[in-house]
Amino acid sequence: QVQVAESGGGLVQAGGSLRLSCTASGSSFSVDHTDWYRQPPGKQREWVAGMPGSGVTSVTGRFTVSRDKAKNAVNLEIDSLKPEDTGVYYCNARGLQNIRGTLIPYDIWGQGTQVAVSS
Repeated sequence: QVQVAESGGGLVQAGGSLRLSCTASGSSFSVDHTDWYRQPPGKQREWVAGMPGSGVTSVTGRFTVSRDKAKNAVNLEIDSLKPEDTGVYYCNARGLQNIRGTLIPYDIWGQGTQVAVSS
């Protein structure tokens, strides 16, 4: 079973930066794509940034997604934080897992990490 877990959330001041991590675990799996989403209070979940499994770094405005191969993690760095960045940040990973010689696709979400930005 492939799993992902987010970490790095917390309370930060507006204008600062924050780095979140999405760490994947399991056996015999590959990652085709990793995306970060967030859900602001009282609103629907929305896409933030993402990167294919072969990527190293991807920049979307104030959001930078990067890969840490040593930790099997995909990081999300948010610059110039704004109060509207407040929400629960989720990682979604999709790929293939080898289960007894058969490649099975997976599409999994983490539990989320809370980010609160104070003005």
